[in-house]
Amino acid sequence: MSQEYDLVILGGGTGGYVAAIRASQLGLKTAIVEKGKLGGTCLHKGCIPSKALLRSAEVYATAKHSEDFGVITSDVSYNFGKVQERKNKIIEQLHKGVQHLMKQGKIDVYEGLGRILGPSIFSPMPGTISVEMNNGEENEMLIPKNVVIATGSRPRTLPGLEIDGELVITSDEALELTNLPSSIIIVGGGVIGIEWASMLSDFGVEVTVIEYADRIIPTEDQEISKEMQRLMKKKGIKLVTGAKVLPETLVKGDGVTISAEVKSGMKEFKAEKLLVSVGRQANVEGIGLENTEIQVEKGFIVTNEFYQTKESHIYAIGDVIGGLQLAHVASHEGIIAVEHIARKDPSELNYNLVSRCIYSNPEVSSVGITEEQAKEKGHKVKVGKFSFRAIGKALVFGESDGFVKIVADEDTNDILGVHMIGPHVTDMITEAGLAMVLDATPWEIAHTIHPHPTLSEAIGEAALAVDGRAIHS
Repeated sequence: MSQEYDLVILGGGTGGYVAAIRASQLGLKTAIVEKGKLGGTCLHKGCIPSKALLRSAEVYATAKHSEDFGVITSDVSYNFGKVQERKNKIIEQLHKGVQHLMKQGKIDVYEGLGRILGPSIFSPMPGTISVEMNNGEENEMLIPKNVVIATGSRPRTLPGLEIDGELVITSDEALELTNLPSSIIIVGGGVIGIEWASMLSDFGVEVTVIEYADRIIPTEDQEISKEMQRLMKKKGIKLVTGAKVLPETLVKGDGVTISAEVKSGMKEFKAEKLLVSVGRQANVEGIGLENTEIQVEKGFIVTNEFYQTKESHIYAIGDVIGGLQLAHVASHEGIIAVEHIARKDPSELNYNLVSRCIYSNPEVSSVGITEEQAKEKGHKVKVGKFSFRAIGKALVFGESDGFVKIVADEDTNDILGVHMIGPHVTDMITEAGLAMVLDATPWEIAHTIHPHPTLSEAIGEAALAVDGRAIHS
């Protein structure tokens, strides 16, 4: 059986379903092919479940120090089964919401594995989608005028380091744990690794992080990395940087043992479990790319600025094209691709204006370039920093570690980047992102009245500090 569509989207994750909604708004007859559940990795195996667990860990950590707030408790503990139950309820509620949006937009959803076919009786160009239905029914043939590939990504591992789902796991398996281990080694100190380290430590797990680079969260500003390292050590997390894990040394038994090359030589690490967190790889296999002229480089699909592949009627968005592998990026890429299909002349996405967040405790958020990158690009920079220790709301919260840092060009006064570490900064970064979109200066941010007492006052003070005019420092 065959169906014709204006657009078929392979993958119903954040990028895919947002693209489908925009296509529906533009009057395109649209279908999504999803082999798992609508919402994809972000909803079911990434953003939402991990943040639900992080919130439970944060509440538990706060409860253990409730006497600091004058609240007397005793025998504070957690029930990890209930923690997982809460996480699953949140996922279920949001999943139903996405399903409702598909019905509202009259978007057809095919539950199965979609593969792009080459030229056939259905179409002289590659692009017909054969859907191997999950329910075992006969394959559906979808004949679209356009295709958007939004198949996402999966956890990457290290060659020779086999994931067994028990002793050696990725974030996928970690999200489904029924009981927490007493100790864990996390290989990788990037965004995902630090989020898991923070969460597990707050739950009372003994955590060791092994990072290949010379600092954790190496893509962030150096001062942010330094502060995060200090605060992670303050939690009791062991951080080992400049270390190369040797998969061939892995020994499984009553827990795991693995060695790494460090500056002083070889070092052995032992724990109950090992979590591999070394990035993500694109899902490009098994979707029929070999039947097209689509180019794949370094494991990612190559596109132009409007996300067209070498086959001009086939687009690709999200993690599958690499770059910033973030849900909000995939959504915007999907909207741009669909608007280009509909000939709406969309603007290109400026990736320098994308806000980035780490939902650890403390949180990290940033937009633009780091101080180091600014200097490498030849900018003469001026920097303003302001600590949360001087912010009344932070003291009220009992979370005064961290700071806001603004990097600006001394000659033009343009804001080049804003970097934050501290309480609830992932909810504050949008002000900085909007300032950069509007090409605001530190002076303009400083003259925006930030209500008192709020955490956002740190942004206003940091903007003043760029020119040495901070009030409360």
